[in-house]
Amino acid sequence: MSAPLRRTVLRSATKEVVIAADQPFCVIGERINPTGRPVFQRALRDGDLSIIEKDVAAQVAGGADVLDINMGVPLTDEADLLVRAIQLVQQVTDLPICIDSSVVEALEAGLATYQGRALVNSVTAEDERLAAILPLVKKYDAAIVALPNDHDEIPMEAEKRLQLTEKIVRVATEEYGIAIDDIVIDPLAMPIGADSTVGRVTLEVIRGIRERWGLNTTCGASNVSFGMPGRHAINGAWLPLAMSAGMTSAIMDARTPHVVDAVRAADLLLGNDEWGSKWIATHRSRQAALAAAAAGPA
Repeated sequence: MSAPLRRTVLRSATKEVVIAADQPFCVIGERINPTGRPVFQRALRDGDLSIIEKDVAAQVAGGADVLDINMGVPLTDEADLLVRAIQLVQQVTDLPICIDSSVVEALEAGLATYQGRALVNSVTAEDERLAAILPLVKKYDAAIVALPNDHDEIPMEAEKRLQLTEKIVRVATEEYGIAIDDIVIDPLAMPIGADSTVGRVTLEVIRGIRERWGLNTTCGASNVSFGMPGRHAINGAWLPLAMSAGMTSAIMDARTPHVVDAVRAADLLLGNDEWGSKWIATHRSRQAALAAAAAGPA
């Protein structure tokens, strides 16, 4: 008998997003992240956050439901940058936020600043990380992304990842009083170019998580295609496969129509877009935009 399905509720000051198996797939925009963006890194070191406004606008236009914010730039005050970024994003959009940092002090500063109910990205199954981060999740009534790896390894076997998921659930719920609905598991999507079996293993983990605990799941969608040509095509194929196994959200590039369209088409085919209303509305909006562009200025 399968576990009941969970509902992870995120909020901004004015908007609520529910991550659940009976809801449309939650697109978590990954763009507000300086990794691999030297121009953005230099701007942040200079205290210039203006690029963030462009990133927000592009992701909102692309159909993001939640925005991930990462301010991990070496030789900067990450906590200060994260607070400023969260404040700026809250000024320009009502989408809920995923606060993304490995620095405990930065996470707490971000959670204290955020006006809403955030998703925290992330924690592992290591004892010291659970002890450092879960009290913050409880204190600020947030939800948490948790990865089933520990200090020893990233397990390549599905069952080992499920065993570590069981540990995370037990510790979070029994030791820290965190609601099981507020635990979102990242099943560890690995680069397919390094090992052609990792996709099947991750799908097995997603199915196991759904059946045993009914938990919501997420992943860094672009991890799967890392190092391969034609990455958008791979990502656009991976996400519907993961959705059919039970994945309910992903941290992904919301600016890529091909990949977002694959997700929204899978929503339609899996019955999470009643009467195809969202698919049809998106198509009509694009047709209208193309017609307006073709007509040119009045």
